[in-house]
Amino acid sequence: MEFALNIIFWTLAIYGLFEIIKDIINISIYTKFQSSGIYLIIAVKNQEEKIEGFLRSSLFKILYGKEDYLKNIIVADLKSTDNTKEIAKKMEAEYDCLKVTTWKECKDIIDNVNEA
Repeated sequence: MEFALNIIFWTLAIYGLFEIIKDIINISIYTKFQSSGIYLIIAVKNQEEKIEGFLRSSLFKILYGKEDYLKNIIVADLKSTDNTKEIAKKMEAEYDCLKVTTWKECKDIIDNVNEA
């Protein structure tokens, strides 16, 4: 009985440690965004044919146009079953102002904006 309790205890302890590490990593991701300004949230699902063109044209207009106050762009993937998220992630590596998340992570970012 004691052995089983030890296994349960250590399993929960390791799980808790992983959750803490995950939260620390997520906080560093959230601080990438400015705490003030305008956020543009783009929700997408199964748009692999259109997402890259849409994001590139939007980013071009935002980054090189007169919208210099908009520097926070979040692409929230709504559980796409195609390559939408992978294409957006590829673009995230190219643009500092772009963040690709799930809808849940997007909500967490919005909830943590005031704390940044």
